[in-house]
Amino acid sequence: MAAPLRIQSDWAQALRKDEGEAWLSCHPPGKPSLYGSLTCQGIGLDGIPEVTASEGFTVNEINKKSIHISCPKENASSKFLAPYTTFSRIHTKSITCLDISSRGGLGVSSSTDGTMKIWQASNGELRRVLEGHVFDVNCCRFFPSGLVVLSGGMDAQLKIWSAEDASCVVTFKGHKGGEREVGTEAKMLLLAREDKKLQCLGLQSRQLVFLFIGSDAFNCCTFLSGFLLLAGTQDGNIYQLDVRSPRAPVQVIHRSGAPVLSLLSVRDGFIASQGDGSCFIVQQDLDYVTELTGADCDPVYKVATWEKQIYTCCRDGLVRRYQLSDL
Repeated sequence: MAAPLRIQSDWAQALRKDEGEAWLSCHPPGKPSLYGSLTCQGIGLDGIPEVTASEGFTVNEINKKSIHISCPKENASSKFLAPYTTFSRIHTKSITCLDISSRGGLGVSSSTDGTMKIWQASNGELRRVLEGHVFDVNCCRFFPSGLVVLSGGMDAQLKIWSAEDASCVVTFKGHKGGEREVGTEAKMLLLAREDKKLQCLGLQSRQLVFLFIGSDAFNCCTFLSGFLLLAGTQDGNIYQLDVRSPRAPVQVIHRSGAPVLSLLSVRDGFIASQGDGSCFIVQQDLDYVTELTGADCDPVYKVATWEKQIYTCCRDGLVRRYQLSDL
């Protein structure tokens, strides 16, 4: 993968005024980083700013919510996408997990403020508060029906909830597993474990399909297809594996040493988020990376999608919604 490009987190706001500036940088592996700036030369009649880049960088394209920047010297190129909207009133502290229902109408999220809430995905309006875990809730997810929520907490309890009336239907106690995330595809179950192990099990046979040892604890995993998968580690590696030949990875992507916190398959590619605030989309048919901006070095813990919308949750307590149509 080409050298990562970075940009000021609030670039879209900074460049919407005359002579407004935003910093940017390029970080080639094993070389000194390159630093530059963007300057607004005025706002066009269509409301789109006219932006120029300092020496070493090129502005390829810009609209109200995205800007495409290149660093020719390092053959690096990224499109930066600003949030379409931000929800700031769902939680009061860091948001650790979120999910969107299958029909896109509802979101569910958990926070270090001790709450788990269901909210309207279009505007962040609160719909339900799910109360019952003793300590922090680590994860939450909708069932495919969109009417049921599964959650797991620090109290070693797994709970199943009704999204319609916020009642807890079932509680499983005493879970002590070291799994940080699970993924399923066809007849396979994928376990990302904190002991550096990535396990794939047969759902019906419950037999081990393969075991892969990574460089550090595995935080997240996802299937790209029936045989290709991704798994991210605490030291910043993203492993792409083929279940038909899992001994050696197809490729290892490493953009920084920050923990890989979330992976999600999308549009012939994937979305990844990391502990340094970066959140990016890699697509096979594009020669650039799309960066989802807004988080100012705060970890982006989880990513969820519905149709052309992407939702992220962050340590800064915000849920951000991006429009893929802006690409």
